[in-house]
Amino acid sequence: MEIKKIIPEIDIGLFVKNILVFEEKNKSETTILPFYADGYPGIMFQETSGGLSVRPHNKKMPPLFLYGQTIQPIELVMEGAYSLIIFQLYPFVLKSFFGVHPKDINDNCYDLTQLQDSRINDAIAQLTTANELTTKLATITTFLYSVFQSKKDMLDFKIRQSLQIIIDQRGQVNITELCTQLKISARSFERRFLAAVGVSPKQLASIIRFDASLNQLNEGDYNLLTDIVYANGFADQSHFIRVFKAFTGMTPKQFGKR
Repeated sequence: MEIKKIIPEIDIGLFVKNILVFEEKNKSETTILPFYADGYPGIMFQETSGGLSVRPHNKKMPPLFLYGQTIQPIELVMEGAYSLIIFQLYPFVLKSFFGVHPKDINDNCYDLTQLQDSRINDAIAQLTTANELTTKLATITTFLYSVFQSKKDMLDFKIRQSLQIIIDQRGQVNITELCTQLKISARSFERRFLAAVGVSPKQLASIIRFDASLNQLNEGDYNLLTDIVYANGFADQSHFIRVFKAFTGMTPKQFGKR
């Protein structure tokens, strides 16, 4: 399997974090890709010879779909050759761009053709006939930028600012102090954040902190497990293990043996 990470064009950098591409040309294998909470919903375009399903929901997915916050671990199952293009979105755009309530698609997906937007059907037609990755990336970029141009007045930029602070501080942020920094009341901030993102500020900070610890574990950037614990602001090792298991279904030790 080949994995590419692509920096989005500046035109969409306000609302797209990263672009990920997964490709497998071997037509005889079943591939299972695990995904864990990382704080970012997204749009996925998939081309598979035998279809793509999502566990544990066992849902067959359409070519182009929106997915919400991944809180519980999921697995993508592909039969044979496949190509996945994922645009990771900053989570403040779901309701404004697509008219869906973010909380409603936590741990779930949404078929974009339900929006009955001609731009979506045009994009799918172009994606399914294009041969080059650059053409497919340009098609999704153009679609998202068109949506942004028509919906940008609906975006909550205060929430976008708060998201960047939480991300920059790797989830190690005091929400009360964040409200003071943003000059917004805690009650108003909580309400606006939940409406735009689908989880509370505290829960998103926990997800971002977990994701940072997961990356450190995957990269082997530690000597002792306590290095990860204290680098990512967990109170102690038992706290880290409890949070890690909540998001992965495994302890760090079990995860490392996979």
